[in-house]
Formats: sequence, C-alpha cells, structure tokens
Amino acid sequence: MVQIGIAGFGTYFPAQIETAAEFAPKTGIPLEVIQHKMGITQRHIAGEGDTVSYMASEAAKRAIAHAGISPEQIKMVISHGSEYKDHVVWNAAGKIQHLVGAVNAFAFETYALCAGAPIAMNIARSMMLADPTLDYVLLAAASRENDLVSPTNPRARFMYNFGAGGGAMVLKRDASANVLLGASAITDGSLSETVMLTTEADAIGDGQTINGEIVGMLDVRNAHYMAERLGETSLPNFVRVIRESVEKGGYRLEDVKFLGITHMKKSFYLEILQAVGLTPEQSVYLENYGHVQSVDQVISLQLGLEQGKIKAGDVIVLAGAGTGYTWSAIALRWG
Repeated sequence: MVQIGIAGFGTYFPAQIETAAEFAPKTGIPLEVIQHKMGITQRHIAGEGDTVSYMASEAAKRAIAHAGISPEQIKMVISHGSEYKDHVVWNAAGKIQHLVGAVNAFAFETYALCAGAPIAMNIARSMMLADPTLDYVLLAAASRENDLVSPTNPRARFMYNFGAGGGAMVLKRDASANVLLGASAITDGSLSETVMLTTEADAIGDGQTINGEIVGMLDVRNAHYMAERLGETSLPNFVRVIRESVEKGGYRLEDVKFLGITHMKKSFYLEILQAVGLTPEQSVYLENYGHVQSVDQVISLQLGLEQGKIKAGDVIVLAGAGTGYTWSAIALRWG
C-alpha cells in the first residue's frame, strides 16, 4: 500500500518582535490578561519585504533542504496561506514555485483560512495517491493577518493574537516514515459571514483604510451570534475532527501522544486537551508566536520535536479551526 509522509519541514519568522508589554497599551487591555488569558507573550511583526510569498518561500527553502532533495524534484506546489497576500485575485503558489526553483512543478492555491493546513495536507495526499508521478509535493503558507486587525476594535479582540510568519512541508510518495494516516473536517456555514473586511470606523481604528491592495480591516458581524454559536459547537467539533482523523487511520483517540493545534486563548486550549485525554506535556502552546493562521501546525510540529514531546512511533494529530467556520485535523504516525 502506497504511503505518503512528511520528508521535511521549515519555518520563517520576521526579525521584528512585539512583546505583550508593547502590545497591551495599544489595546487598553491589562498586560496580565494579554499574557495569561489571551496567551500572548510575544509575536513576530512582518516588515515591508515580508510578503506572504516571500515568507512562504523562505520556509519552503528550509523544508526542501530538510528533506534532502533538490527543488527540481518537486512536482506540485500548494499554497494554503493567507488571502491577504502580495496581490488580490492572484495565485501566490506560482510565485512560491518560482522563488524556490521548483521548475518541474505545477502550482495552485487552496484556502480554508486557519483550518487550511490539515485540509491542504489531505488534498496533497489524495492527489499523490492518485498520480504516481507526484513523488514530491511542497505545501507552503504564510500570514501577516495582524496588519488587518485594529487593536482598538473590541469586536476583533479574539484576533489580537495574530502574528506573522511562514511554514512549509515537503511530502513524499512511497514514504516509510512520518506517514499521514487519516483526516477529517467539518464546516458550520451559519458562521460564514461573521468575520470579514469592513470599513466601519471601529474596524479601521487608527489604522490605514488601504493595506497594499486590500481595502478595509477585519471585523466581526453579529458578534453575539458568533460567540453563542461557537460556545455551543467549537469544542465538540474539535473533538470530532481529531477523533475521526485518528480512527480513519486505524487508531483510537487513546493512541494519540501529541496534539499540534492552532493558537487560541489558554483556557480553551487546555479544555480541548482535556477533552481528548491529553496533557500540556503532550502538546505545545504557541505563546511566543501567537496565531500565524495555517502555519501554526508546522510550528507545533517543529517545537514538539525540539522539546522531545514527539517520539518515533507516536501517533500525533495536527488540528486547526478557521472562520467560515471550519474545523480540521490530520493524524500521522511519526518516525
């Protein structure tokens, strides 16, 4: 049976760092709330040259080097990063392919906001199983969504954790290690129009109305409904996709040894861990990065390995959730 596995991964972060102490006064929120409830110690801030395509490409170059292959061996490039990219109505994947030198690949985008990484991995896996010529595939993403959030907009408070950076993975066909097992996702479309760009005064704040080619800032419509609906559905949907991804791979939830998940407020993160039978020692919390959209899963994987929380033979799950509202997860057997 053909197996698809992770051959390499890499990350890139802008040099500028904003600490919680620097960020808190902009919001009017006490520092201890920013640090301990919202779970932000610091985050990276993109510079002028840190476009989505640049950050994703820098992470991709590191992933290719980690995989020990040449860019010419890559046959497909998928960009699953932010829609707030270099240009609007534009395929960032082609620019990433060019920047990394994957001259034998075709390139396209897939977009599921902050739930994007597990979904993109599953798309790539499915295509690789169907087409034997896709022996190496590059997945790359980046985000600087924090540019689009006014720190004085109380409706956007749950997005104050946004940070900038890029992440990438190289997937290999006929892999014997780090094998993708199963994946799951679910969408609640009743939340599809709760978060979007607007030009309302609260959303803009003291920021710019125009960011590059983007007009407006991120805002929340019908905040009461969003909070109420997510309160009802988010935990069970996270548990559902995590459980289903593991079971589709032939394992049980009890077999999971590590969870790499989107950054969120600390209390909900701990609640999810408890609900799936894990402890903080079996995960990593991204307080030094914030929420970097669909890059979070690569960061979690990298930190989990660096901290010795992921060991050979472990069943691990990478999970995310994004406005729209979609929850996603993919299970792997590491090593």
